[in-house]
Amino acid sequence: MTRHLSLLFTALGTTVAAQWLNYPTPGIPRTANGKPNLSAPAPRTSDGKPDLTGLWTGFSGVADLKLDDAQPWARALVQQRTDNFNKDNPYYRCLPEGPGPTAADVAAVRRIVQTPAIIAVLYGDLTYRQIFMDGRKLETDPNPSWMGYSVGRWEGDTLVVDSVGFNDRTWVNRNYPHTESLRMTERYRRTDFGHLQIEATLQDPGAYARPWTVRVLAQLDADTEMGDIRCDPADSGLQHWTGTISGAQRSAVKVAPEILAKYVGVYKGVWGRRPRVVEVTLSAGVLFLSSPDGLPREPERLAPLSETIFSGSFGYTFIRDKQGIATDVVEMHATGNYTLHREK
Repeated sequence: MTRHLSLLFTALGTTVAAQWLNYPTPGIPRTANGKPNLSAPAPRTSDGKPDLTGLWTGFSGVADLKLDDAQPWARALVQQRTDNFNKDNPYYRCLPEGPGPTAADVAAVRRIVQTPAIIAVLYGDLTYRQIFMDGRKLETDPNPSWMGYSVGRWEGDTLVVDSVGFNDRTWVNRNYPHTESLRMTERYRRTDFGHLQIEATLQDPGAYARPWTVRVLAQLDADTEMGDIRCDPADSGLQHWTGTISGAQRSAVKVAPEILAKYVGVYKGVWGRRPRVVEVTLSAGVLFLSSPDGLPREPERLAPLSETIFSGSFGYTFIRDKQGIATDVVEMHATGNYTLHREK
């Protein structure tokens, strides 16, 4: 099981090194020490509208959607995907991530290019969205597509985007399904030069009892460029993705509570381009892990495969000092292993 877990979380996710990684972004406001001034006023276009153009990062939002809101078939599918380490995620199969900010990973970077007639959103996996600003109406019976069809309008300084026509092959809210009836309304607001607020409301009566909202605060990624993500289904390593969370729990070994107690704490690091924080707690002789970024938000039971290796939605290896106290935890994702340092 340990070997399978290692293969599972390191098989995918190679990013090609981008050119101009340290190239200063021209024409942006800067502080006295030359750093980008992210709190400067938001730029505007010649017609006075906020200009959303830029390279943005931080598209992982938390949705106010609960599993109980899902229809029984959707609830069962979420539970199955979770138990199966989400290994059927379209992203891991080199397919488009899908609608809006709801499916993005924490390392996501997107470029927005704004013109009066159309706004383009470019993704690192070489997909794109088109938001038409020419006054056209959405089709009433669109042919389903990966990224859907979008039209936008300005309400004051807020860009409002309505989208329909998604196929049902993408995921939302990390691993939730949706039907082709999904409809999404997004509201974009550039609050200052370096920050972009996005609020997306989704409704899909075929899968959920009510609409839900996800809120994102993206930040301008200045003085760098976007690289593309190399993804080859033939070299994905999916054949090695074996085992389930429930299987790991059945195979769990016994670890003394006094050992587990030395792992309790808050661990911080970086996952991709974003900070990552997890909290490890101990209850009734069992370790639990949760994260304020929602991966996972509610405490999740960790199954011990050895004294230091544990399985949950991700894999975890605790690094200990001579007294057996954890100093770090290595979190194993499909995109690689990330070391989080324990707070003193």
